[in-house]
Amino acid sequence: METDRRMVEDPARDDVLVLVDGLDRKIGTATKMKTHTEGLLHRAFSVVLIKDGEAGPELLLAKRAAGKYHSAGLWANTCCSHPREGEETIAAAYRRVEEELGCEAIDLHELCAFIYRAPFDNGICEHEYDHVLIGGCASEPSFDPDEVAETRWVGVDALAAELAACP
Repeated sequence: METDRRMVEDPARDDVLVLVDGLDRKIGTATKMKTHTEGLLHRAFSVVLIKDGEAGPELLLAKRAAGKYHSAGLWANTCCSHPREGEETIAAAYRRVEEELGCEAIDLHELCAFIYRAPFDNGICEHEYDHVLIGGCASEPSFDPDEVAETRWVGVDALAAELAACP
């Protein structure tokens, strides 16, 4: 018997996100797809994992998998996602680093938080209260290919030069 694809749960579409006000106070919930198609302000986090390299600190970058519904194939920070309802943001970050990258984040702490809004050509709109988390990495990534196409460690100076040459 063939399964109706519309009835299969799709975390990229059906996961429930926490909607917030401008002070990061919960005001409701909505599915990920509704949140992103309507540009609703929601709680999110961005993780940057760092290690000591030969020439100084190196950041772990991840290239988004080709099947992602927005920003597919683009290089980004280590991991971006959303806490679930009732889940602390840092706990969610530890969970998602393990799920996406197959490695253990260590000593995550919040560096800052900010609100941004970024519409995409495909009708998706990110409107996030984004908590930026930084920490270390206990092992090399063994990533989920549905989430990440590849990873690389890059030095701060090298990354700055790449961004200047190709923003």
